[in-house]
Amino acid sequence: MEMKKNSAEKEDFSIPELRSWCSMRIPGALLSILLFMLMSSIAAAYDPLDPTGNITIKWDVMSWTPDGYVAVVTMNNFQMYRQIMSPGWTLGWTWAKKEVVWSMVGAQTTEQGDCSRFKGNIPHCCKKTPTVVDLLPGVPYNQQIANCCKGGVVASYGQDPAAAVSAFQVSVGQAGTSNKTVKLPKNFTLLGPGPGYTCGPAKVVPSTTFLTPDKRRKTQALMTWNVTCTYSQFLASKYPSCCVSFSSFYNDTIIPCPSCACGCENKNCVKSDSKLLSTPGINTPRKDNAPLLQCTHHMCPVRVHWHVKINYKEYWRVKIAVTNFNYRMNYTQWTLVIQHPNLNNVTEVFSFDYKPLVPYQSINDTGMFYGMKYYNDLLMEAGAYGNVQSEVLLRKDADAFTFNQGWAFPRKVYFNGDECMLPPPNVYPFLPNSSPVSSRVLLCNFTASVLALLLVVIW
Repeated sequence: MEMKKNSAEKEDFSIPELRSWCSMRIPGALLSILLFMLMSSIAAAYDPLDPTGNITIKWDVMSWTPDGYVAVVTMNNFQMYRQIMSPGWTLGWTWAKKEVVWSMVGAQTTEQGDCSRFKGNIPHCCKKTPTVVDLLPGVPYNQQIANCCKGGVVASYGQDPAAAVSAFQVSVGQAGTSNKTVKLPKNFTLLGPGPGYTCGPAKVVPSTTFLTPDKRRKTQALMTWNVTCTYSQFLASKYPSCCVSFSSFYNDTIIPCPSCACGCENKNCVKSDSKLLSTPGINTPRKDNAPLLQCTHHMCPVRVHWHVKINYKEYWRVKIAVTNFNYRMNYTQWTLVIQHPNLNNVTEVFSFDYKPLVPYQSINDTGMFYGMKYYNDLLMEAGAYGNVQSEVLLRKDADAFTFNQGWAFPRKVYFNGDECMLPPPNVYPFLPNSSPVSSRVLLCNFTASVLALLLVVIW
């Protein structure tokens, strides 16, 4: 379908022009402070839609050995809508002393390192900074423990709590043989599968307790320490990884994703009819996770389209479509989070699963959509099958419902935990009998409102 450009796009302006125009309404010093604070806040790992989301790595020392200990390392993903996809997690750390890894079950290090000082029994890894990866499914049973061997794939907690965990066992030597002599590892790093996670220091916590299989007796670890890792989209990439487009039944204008929404630096895109796509192995993911994108004006791996479809007397209906433009990526167990004031009145979701994110919100305006298991929970690579779609029926809220001023469109959209770029408010599809508000007025009013809120918080 050919996309039409909204005439309001002619009103685009640069940041310097906005600063000049707004300075007549907002004092210059306060405006500078606001812009600095907004830019600084981008780097923060705090997610207002999932404020307690993190990945907690727990080390439970289960037994002492002649020169160290055996521990079970458990990785719990407490993020509501951000999972770890294939090729999975990579965990690293720095030993505090001269520790070695004698053996591992359910995982392996990527390098053995220099073990020449050992005679006879050779350790699994002698590196000062080991790097550990999960084993693939199907390994022999004697190499497995519970929650291991999933290729490093970990589901989000909100989608599948039982699958939001990964574990392995490690036997550590030259490490000390008591709570007083064991030194905690340092400088933890987590890749999942790309960058973005920052891990804090290991901290000793009360020992984990376990129930025996008959549930009649409790045992506990000899020693336990935790490491907490949080995610920052700013650290993961300087560009978004997805964008959003809009359309509606009451306006024939289709609002596309912003141009270069995900950056236009990757010039190695391919057209949908390119002969390159028939090359054997072209769809195989690379070690550096580099995408192979279909050529588009937005250059995003994923586009989310929100279409206001039908207006009933007491309900209104929306169609949501997610399209994959990456020829090297299948998105397994994908998630889509949308913030919209009418999500508190969702009546039916037709071919996605849906879960409100109420426990973490003071207002019920945010929900998570995800695919039905064995039906559409796999978003295929770019091509004929590279899309999933559903429709949502929402009951009208008599006090708030309106189609004016772009109210029917989402405020925020996240795909797989990363925030997507939305079109600017001045180009949203408007009712035929209304005209879009000046983008300068919208942006400056928004800036003034945020400034006022920040001043209230500060004082």
